[in-house]
Amino acid sequence: MVKTEVLQQYAIQLLAECFATCILVLFGEAAIANFKFAGQASNSTLPVGIAFGVGVFSAMMIGGPITGAHLNPAVSIALMTIRKLKPLQCIFRIIGQISGAFLAALLVYLVYFNQFNIFDGGLRQVTGPNGTADIFFTMPAKDIPQWNTFIDQFVSTGCLMIFVMAVSYEYNHMISDVAKPFAFAIVVMTLICAFSINAGAALNPARDLGPRLFGIFVYGWNDVFQ
Repeated sequence: MVKTEVLQQYAIQLLAECFATCILVLFGEAAIANFKFAGQASNSTLPVGIAFGVGVFSAMMIGGPITGAHLNPAVSIALMTIRKLKPLQCIFRIIGQISGAFLAALLVYLVYFNQFNIFDGGLRQVTGPNGTADIFFTMPAKDIPQWNTFIDQFVSTGCLMIFVMAVSYEYNHMISDVAKPFAFAIVVMTLICAFSINAGAALNPARDLGPRLFGIFVYGWNDVFQ
């Protein structure tokens, strides 16, 4: 049976991951919303990539001292497989990450609520000229087959995880702890700029699932998980 002190520690870690992931997703999705509602003609992903990169850096400043700021279920699960995390501890952190992403989507929706109404006339749509769901969660581009999106996500997330595990390796002295947040921010920014066109470069299950769960309340279950 898990001791109360351990559960309290896990709960603190859950909150740390929640707040840190919230900041990460809030910065990125607010940038997407701002870009969309401002009517920008450019299809460049650089502004969004920068926002997510700064979000990663900020999130690591918040959650790093407590949990190492995983921010991503894939990272937590990977560390659990090499016995750096206990299974229950991993579950707590994943719940925190998804909850933080959900909260971030809610905040973006509240901040830009009037802009949503101006953009779509109060009729929320997932896709189409007035679709706004892409602010919250990733979707495949038109006419992209599922096998192609699978490869896209496999390669992009694989690149992220290889970098995360390499930098986090205790015997890797090529980079200092102080520089790690900058390195992670730059890599996330680069991956978003490099892998966005096919399926939105989710890279992070919490970043997609949390806002997607929030999207159920805005767009409906069937449209969100179509």
